[in-house]
Amino acid sequence: MKIVQTLVVRDEADIVGAQLEYHLNAGVDFVIATDHGSRDGTTEILESYARAGQLLRIPVEGRVREAMWRTNMARLAATEHGADWVINTDADEFWIPRGGTLADALAAVPASYGIVWALSRHFVPRPEDGRSFAERMTVRVSSSAALNDPMSPYRPHAKVAHRGDAEITISFGSHTAWSPRLSPLSGWYAADVFHFPFRTLEQYERKGVRRARGDKPLGQYVDAYRASEEGRIADRFRALVVGDAALERGLSAGSLAVDTRLRDALRLLNGPDEERPCPGEEPDASAVAEEAALRDADLVRLMRTVDGLRARVDALEQRGRETTTTVASQ
Repeated sequence: MKIVQTLVVRDEADIVGAQLEYHLNAGVDFVIATDHGSRDGTTEILESYARAGQLLRIPVEGRVREAMWRTNMARLAATEHGADWVINTDADEFWIPRGGTLADALAAVPASYGIVWALSRHFVPRPEDGRSFAERMTVRVSSSAALNDPMSPYRPHAKVAHRGDAEITISFGSHTAWSPRLSPLSGWYAADVFHFPFRTLEQYERKGVRRARGDKPLGQYVDAYRASEEGRIADRFRALVVGDAALERGLSAGSLAVDTRLRDALRLLNGPDEERPCPGEEPDASAVAEEAALRDADLVRLMRTVDGLRARVDALEQRGRETTTTVASQ
């Protein structure tokens, strides 16, 4: 089985090397990366893997065309690189199989299905102490209820993987995929996606400001941008950091969980071949509750979309009535 990873990245030098190294040692055979105008050393890291024959870097500039970029890479994976399976990632995401390898997880998908998902598990920032993000950030949110606060970076979602297909279409954020030739397998998750959205104060401010200005203006990024403009960015980031006391409270309440699977896998990267990363089984039963929370969150998002469409239809109908009345009165 050949697994190709696609990656959209911009200014993620603090994490992208670990992301590539992990996946290339966990079953990924080749990476296709769209580099959106990086200026912080990310490009040089990508090029080092390209020189080793492990990565194709596609440089892009200008406004974000994420869905188009992701679709292009996924199709290239099938047509130019012989992918049996494609996983679609961001630089701050790590696909962690719940047992065995990524190849084992994807091989378990029945032949009649070609699109599957992985459940995102969001890790919280911990106090900075000079260690890498993976050594510090071993605490994740453990949510048993849908979290739909638009200001939160920890809302439940899933990321998509699919069989190699020249007609695949990938959505913005790689949350969904569509092809006339592939059937989706819903309700079963091939892996967990460990997500590290905010890691340091500098990275939090840079990412928030860039995305709020048009890259991806979600509430969490607008919040960071406003805090930066008002000179209170350090206070805003400090409110997100989980200290030891908050960790103890969260563990006791079940809202936080310690999960060292990525840290342990990265520690093994320099070990002998028989110790290559294979994170193993899900350490607790929280995944079941989080899968239910994701279904609830998806339902809420669907209802919001329907409400928005209904409001637009009502506005158009009202405009039509007003136009008819104006014409009739003339």
